[in-house]
Amino acid sequence: MPDESESPGDLRTPIVAVLGHVDHGKTSLLDEIRGSAVIDGEAGAITQHIGATAVPLDVVSEVAGSLVDPTEFDLPGLLFIDTPGHHSFSTLRSRGGALADIAVLVVDVNDGFQPQTEEAIRILKDTGTPFVVAANKVDTIPGWNPTENAPIKQTYEAQTDRVRSQLDEKLYELIGELSGAGFSSDLYWRVQDFQANIGVIPVSAMTGEGVPDLLTVLMGLAQRYMKSEMEVNIDGPGAGTVLEVKDEQGFGKTLDVILYDGTVRKGDTIVVGAKNQPIVTEVRALLKPRELAEIRTEKRFEDVPEMQAAAGLKIAAPDLDDAMAGAPVRVVGDRDVATVVEEVEAELAEVAVETAEEGVVVKADTLGSLEALANAMQEAEIPVMSAEVGDIAPRDVAMATTADDDKHRTILGFNVDVLADAERKADEENVRLFDSDVIYQLVEDYETFVEEREREQQQAIFENIVRPARFRILKDHVFRQNDPAVVGVEVVSGTLKRNTPVGLVEGNDLDRVGVVKGIQDQGEDVDEARAGNRVSVSIDGPTVGRDIEEGDELWVDLPEKHAKVLEQELSDEIPADEREALKAYLEIMRKRDPFWGK
Repeated sequence: MPDESESPGDLRTPIVAVLGHVDHGKTSLLDEIRGSAVIDGEAGAITQHIGATAVPLDVVSEVAGSLVDPTEFDLPGLLFIDTPGHHSFSTLRSRGGALADIAVLVVDVNDGFQPQTEEAIRILKDTGTPFVVAANKVDTIPGWNPTENAPIKQTYEAQTDRVRSQLDEKLYELIGELSGAGFSSDLYWRVQDFQANIGVIPVSAMTGEGVPDLLTVLMGLAQRYMKSEMEVNIDGPGAGTVLEVKDEQGFGKTLDVILYDGTVRKGDTIVVGAKNQPIVTEVRALLKPRELAEIRTEKRFEDVPEMQAAAGLKIAAPDLDDAMAGAPVRVVGDRDVATVVEEVEAELAEVAVETAEEGVVVKADTLGSLEALANAMQEAEIPVMSAEVGDIAPRDVAMATTADDDKHRTILGFNVDVLADAERKADEENVRLFDSDVIYQLVEDYETFVEEREREQQQAIFENIVRPARFRILKDHVFRQNDPAVVGVEVVSGTLKRNTPVGLVEGNDLDRVGVVKGIQDQGEDVDEARAGNRVSVSIDGPTVGRDIEEGDELWVDLPEKHAKVLEQELSDEIPADEREALKAYLEIMRKRDPFWGK
């Protein structure tokens, strides 16, 4: 059995991303693929990489049985990316595109599309990554009779009519949801052209049913449509993408890398994308997990002299503190270091987020997801002041406090941790933190916060602004002539509030007569009276019979600044009768001065 790094010719292994909503079975499906390969293939045939699992062609052939004829393929097998915490790894980049050549979107056949499914679909659409859908958990259909590890069409046809009908219903709901997302799809055995239609593969991660079909379809798609993209110079300088930056005992900071081109050797000079400027360093050790050891739990490495694409590996080297997940890694080889640094800078510049002087602070787990988040922010027209890869730290809070606008004193974190010091500082500095592992949820949460903040601000303006109103003094309703005058009135239009100056319209002007000090409705003190209400009011200033008369129509004396705010900013917020009162008042004032309140 050749090691998967020894690709026949110069064709590398296609890189497969597995994504989908939490609990829909991504990890279980990968475990099943690993398990099937170990059981059905030779012991040690499958290799657990750093953040990836390699399934060589002969193992695919063994698992798929009659579905695959290995003589029809010259690609070496499949490399599944399965790093935890990176459900967004399809946004990890390689030379300006998505790192993955092909993706598997795992959907629970019972639950259908969920928030992270929709997010994954958007990312796949944005990056143009070809994909298939694994409709998982078919074994949970009531009455399902499993045939362990069988091809799905065979086991599907062996079910009762009732079970088949139930599954069909759920599958066609899923096909409908894909259609709603802009993708034409069908059960994979009915798809003629996989470039025009998405293949839906019913599977069970529990029983292994459909796994042969999934591996067959992936292998077939890669062989048929991607062979030219798999052509690499195996002996050339290595090129890869950082999956994660980790502390490793005995090595300090290390890089988990997917190598998709060429070779990397111990002692090579490499250039790594970083937060400020690219890091130039030397490979001290290349580490790969021992055969069948699960890297994330067993931590057992083999120190190897070199690795070839495509593979997952760990690189130990000095000065890696500022390295970024999602950033490029390049072996310098016989090229000039400055040229390779420029190459890395150019690739990083492609994902440089446009920032503004005023806006929110954005953090994400990888360079690719930072780009996806920035795109979502741009679509939502949310300005970004700072955008970086990494956990939310105190300096991010300090950056957010420099925002002039209150709604921008905010940090949005995608798939990252909030350091304790940062959380404490954010509380002290009144900086809002939003974190989520669903990009559009993050954007929606922020938009909701902004709407609430704007509503509060509007409410505050509303409470402090004089509102338009006119009211008529009712005949035979004079209860006191002066100090203050107390009269019964009917509000004709608008909102009459306490402590509001009022006057009589004389020609093209309003002559102030006094201030409404109190309002009573059936003997009860109230703050305001609306159009149509009949109330008694006390007016400080005038004397009934001299300054005002029964039957007079009085107007609220609107300050010019308030009239301007009402007309230009709050017109849609006030009731129709209040707009009418405002319009009539402006007409009166603008007869004297056409620019009044403008």
